[in-house]
Amino acid sequence: MSHVPTTEGTEVLEPVGHVQVIYLGPVAPHWECRMVFGDEEQIQAFVDRIDARLRFLPPHDPQFRRNRERVNRDGEREGLIVEWLLGYDEEPTA
Repeated sequence: MSHVPTTEGTEVLEPVGHVQVIYLGPVAPHWECRMVFGDEEQIQAFVDRIDARLRFLPPHDPQFRRNRERVNRDGEREGLIVEWLLGYDEEPTA
């Protein structure tokens, strides 16, 4: 597995998997998760945690933003790319 050193001296590892989180619309369940690549068991365990965090939360719910950040941090820790397909352009965070 290759890695690329960053300027802070920490290592960035190659991703071990990729998950797409897709917003399905206003009727629950609101989300679908798809594995793009990676270990099927690891991805399924991650998807189970995503489902627990997001199942009944539409993207306009204030709790969604907090849970989305938690999902992103979990994915980062596990070396997973988490791609959000919300079906609309997001506002810039600047």
